[in-house]
Amino acid sequence: MATELFLADGYGETTIELIARRAGISKRTFYDRFADKAAVFKAVVRRVVERLRPPDVAGLFVGGSLEEILTRLGQAILHAALQPRALALHRVLVAESGRFPELAAVSSDRSPSQEAVQRIAALLIGQSGKRAGGAQAEFAASQFLQMTIALPQRRALGLGTPMTRTELDSWTSHTVGLFLQGWYGPRGRSKKRRAASTAR
Repeated sequence: MATELFLADGYGETTIELIARRAGISKRTFYDRFADKAAVFKAVVRRVVERLRPPDVAGLFVGGSLEEILTRLGQAILHAALQPRALALHRVLVAESGRFPELAAVSSDRSPSQEAVQRIAALLIGQSGKRAGGAQAEFAASQFLQMTIALPQRRALGLGTPMTRTELDSWTSHTVGLFLQGWYGPRGRSKKRRAASTAR
């Protein structure tokens, strides 16, 4: 009930009275379950994000080269980020966090995003053979997520023409290629070229 209200009407227009009435409970019962409206919204965010998660997250991180795994991850991430509910939630957070400071705390407490960064960072360290500290790998993982999502999401929100499935696949492939160039650096690219020449 609360999810539909927040996503359709926004945070400011959705009142505790309206949530309680739609759920068929009293305000007293509401306060027995939640401290305030922000607590309900946080639960809504958690539920929306959890429902957008792929059924087999761990399976996305195994099988294939680093490039293949990142491409698979990028496609799954974009699929989730461009779902109607994900876009609606993003609109609410962007549009109303300025008026309601409590939303800033909710949007920064996105444990699935933090989990994704940590998993990708571990993948980068484990698969690339590059000596990198956890902070460096987590920074790179965070940048990968932003590179993957930002422009397609903006266009899906109406700031441009939404990408087609073919365009999204191409976007993911090119993003992964550019990201890996930065991750490996000039020396890493030289080693890969020498390995390819030797194989030929």
